[in-house]
Amino acid sequence: MIELDPARDAPLYEQLYTALADEIRTGQRKPGQALPGRRTMAAQLGVSVNTVDTAYQMLAAEGLAEARPRSGFYVQKTYGMLHSRTVRPVPPAPAAPAGPLPRYDLSTGSVDTGLFPARSWGRLQRDLLYQRPELLQRGEMQGDAPLRAQIAAYLSAYRGVDCTPEQIVVGAGIEYLLGCLAHLFAGQTAAVENPGYTRTRTVLQNNGIPCVLVDIDRDGLPADALEQSGAGLCYLTPSHHFPTGVTMPAPRRAQLLAWATARPGRYILEDDYDSEFRYDTRPLPSLQGMAGPDGPVVYLTTFSKSLAPGIRIACMVLPQSLLPRYRRDFAAYANTVSRFEQQTLCEFMAGGYFARHLARMRLVYKRRMETFAAALRGALPGVRLQRVHSGLHFLLTLPGAGGEEAMVRTAAREGVRLRGLREYYLARPELCPPDTVVAGYAALQEEDIPAVAAALARAWVR
Repeated sequence: MIELDPARDAPLYEQLYTALADEIRTGQRKPGQALPGRRTMAAQLGVSVNTVDTAYQMLAAEGLAEARPRSGFYVQKTYGMLHSRTVRPVPPAPAAPAGPLPRYDLSTGSVDTGLFPARSWGRLQRDLLYQRPELLQRGEMQGDAPLRAQIAAYLSAYRGVDCTPEQIVVGAGIEYLLGCLAHLFAGQTAAVENPGYTRTRTVLQNNGIPCVLVDIDRDGLPADALEQSGAGLCYLTPSHHFPTGVTMPAPRRAQLLAWATARPGRYILEDDYDSEFRYDTRPLPSLQGMAGPDGPVVYLTTFSKSLAPGIRIACMVLPQSLLPRYRRDFAAYANTVSRFEQQTLCEFMAGGYFARHLARMRLVYKRRMETFAAALRGALPGVRLQRVHSGLHFLLTLPGAGGEEAMVRTAAREGVRLRGLREYYLARPELCPPDTVVAGYAALQEEDIPAVAAALARAWVR
């Protein structure tokens, strides 16, 4: 018997709806069974007909009951069939790794969020929210034109990229843009660097692009090995190879461009992921700039390192010959980046904030790198630090430390998280230099550097 309590916070119609829904779900009211007439139910419960009608309408809206003209409400016939299906348990989420959380993060995916220009970014975004209501509407598929114009000017000035704003596509992260490229290059095979960025290979393969691994040498990926791979695509990080830090010299770049132009349909995917951070000399111009606006190079970059990983803004520069097909195949797609985020970045760049922010970050990260390197050299006798003058990480080799796996494990015991270089070898791990780890310092606070060096000394020095 249903009982309603006027003293409860929930309205009477909601109490009745809940009671009837429970009876239907538990099988007390069978599929096809008529519910009491609204006047009858109202008289039984001492409530108004409107209360009963509202509850019945809620049951119908949820699909638990159906209204039949001039007949009344009935338990939905199909509900019993749906309810009787076997419910498969959801597998539990993977358990968190055992042990204490790291106190110090030397991974390569983090940045110092304290450097984010929150005040100026927030003010620009707030002003846009109140002054630009049209940004609530759907924008251009490739990204808003003013932002693409700012990006084109920036890439031209700082990376030698030769393009027009029309060639730029803005998207929510490199992974999304790689998915778009996988569609454009369906049927191709991609060569990826070994060692290299494991996520790139996963994204390409998940999108139907088979990948072959090509070992790099001291100048990066060799053109002759690329030719032997049989691939028609090549994914590169030439300005700062991940994770070794190798900078590809101009002669090798010219060889790779010759490979791409030797046969129609070959393309290089140039990932320029952290070119903003070079502390000794200005980086070489991009491969795309060497190839020209309709050369066989797709240029990709992201604002994850220069702003924050959580601001999912990346872009690619398509060769002019690929634009018609991209626009045809993706015409129905909406841009994946909020227009408020796009326009905030646009205003941030146009107002000179971005250039000043990058200059500040370079100074901070350079000082942090130098302090960290000095502390490690003082705490770890015999340590070798490689390619410290670009990017936000370097390689650390300590002969006699017990091997890479032991170095990672014992560092974790001391509260330091880092990864071994061997983890990035997707094939032929025997090529990996021994006793070598990848040390990222972007998220490391300068006041913590002595403690980190001391912790690694306790872990590795015997």
